[in-house]
Formats: sequence, structure tokens, C-alpha cells
Amino acid sequence: MENLSFQSVETNGVTLHTAVAGPEDGPLVILLHGFPEFWYGWKHQIDALAKQGYRVMAPDQRGYNRSSKPPGAENYTLNDLRDDIAGLIEQSGKEKAFVVGHDWGGAVAWQLAATRPELVEKMIAVNIPHPQAMPKVMMRNPMQWVKSSYMLYFQIPKLPEAMMAAEDFSFMKQAMAGTSRKNTFSEEDLERYGEAWAQPGALTGMLNWYRALPKGSFRQTPKRKIDVPVRILWGVGDQFLSLQLAKESLTFCKDAELVLIGHATHWVHHEQPEILNRLIMEFLDEEKTETL
Repeated sequence: MENLSFQSVETNGVTLHTAVAGPEDGPLVILLHGFPEFWYGWKHQIDALAKQGYRVMAPDQRGYNRSSKPPGAENYTLNDLRDDIAGLIEQSGKEKAFVVGHDWGGAVAWQLAATRPELVEKMIAVNIPHPQAMPKVMMRNPMQWVKSSYMLYFQIPKLPEAMMAAEDFSFMKQAMAGTSRKNTFSEEDLERYGEAWAQPGALTGMLNWYRALPKGSFRQTPKRKIDVPVRILWGVGDQFLSLQLAKESLTFCKDAELVLIGHATHWVHHEQPEILNRLIMEFLDEEKTETL
């Protein structure tokens, strides 16, 4: 990645370690990673967006890698996570940002668009449904309960951390490799993830996002339709989230579209980066895509 720098941004009582690239006067794009990644999960997108003139900021979200890890699951609800990114946007000097989120990062993006729309120019959700879509689909689709059963396991204190950390994070590495297309993650990639997971308190911080769910985290997202333009990008081979969730998410938006991406799983931003980058930039500014 070219011309990449890092900033420690104070926001909402925490410090977010943030990767930054692109011209300072460019339109702001915020890239929000999911579980169990960190800013590095956007390695294929950061350069591509910066080269098209965007100012790109990809934070390690609270609990992850080198960012703050406040104790207690009650500090990891969607409103807390939203306020972190709202502060990041406000401190950037920009009035608004394009917000792109994958997995849990997408849940934060949905929350921003739903509750702080004045900060969001457009929003892109990558393989993550609107938070209110999950309970609706679960009531109709028992298979989604099965797909999401790991969330219940994560509620157990300490045991998930011990399992995840064992044998140099072998379970975590195998989980990422096993749910993605062959050779999606290189050995170097997995080593980088291992270094992030090894940061003091990181595993508990990451799991606290799930442990905040019984505290009503998803219920903080209002059911009213979102005014901000939304594009949902979805790798059709997602083993964790059903396509029904993506379709249900459209009902929570006034201006939204769903784009399905083949030969891709939950990890579509790694597996089909060129396609994803084109779909992102096309949505952010159609005029810029003419030069691609």
C-alpha cells in the first residue's frame, strides 16, 4: 500500500488507531472492518480509493488491534460504536463521509445512516444486513439460527478467548481459511491477523461486540426507513448470513439497491477486490469510474 500513514484519533472517550491514505482535500471515505479483522482487512480497497482522489480512513474499531479496549460489554453497543465513528468524521474536518462497512463494521455503518444521516453522504454495506432485519428473518428462517449459533457461544466468559488464542490462534486462522475461497488469505495475511489478535485485551474487546447483543445493541437501530442512499454488496456464498437478510434489509431503506457478487463468500472484499472496488467507486461517484 502506497503513501499509507497512521493516526491516533481521540473520539468519544477512546483512541482509534487509524490508517490514512489519499489527498487531504479529497472526499472522505470511511472503511469499517468487521470481526475478526482490523484496518488491514481493507488492504485491497485503500489504495484503489486513494488513487481515485478519495481521502481514506480505515480505523481499528474499539476493542481491536491498537485501538482502545474499554472494559465491559456495555461499552460496545451500536450507539457507542456509532459515536466513535461520528467523532472520527467530525475531527477529519469534513462535513460528511462516504461510509463503507463489512460485517460488524457494516452494522456500525447502518447505525450511522439510520441515526446520524447528516454525517453520511452515501453508505455501502458489504455482507451485513440492517440490524433490524436479523430478528425478522430469524423468525421465518430456522437455518439462520443455525448459521448464527456461534454468537451464543461467544456469550460464555473466558472460554472463547482461550479457544481462539490456543496454538497461535490456529482456530481463528482455520476459520477464516475454511469459510473463504481457496488461497484467499496468504500465510502473511494470517500472521498479520495473529499479531492484531495478540494485542493485550484484543480478543475480549472483539468478543464484547457480540456480548453487547443481550444488552439491546441491535434494538438501538430505529425501524424507520433510512434516507441516505444505500448500496448492499453481497457475496452469494456467505456461510454465516443468508441472502434473505440482504433482501429484507432493502425494506428499511428509501433509496437502496442490492448487488450480488458470484464466486465470493462472506469475505468478498478479499476474494473479488477488483469487482468490489468498481462497485464501490461507481456508487460513490459515477464520473470517477469513467477513468478506470
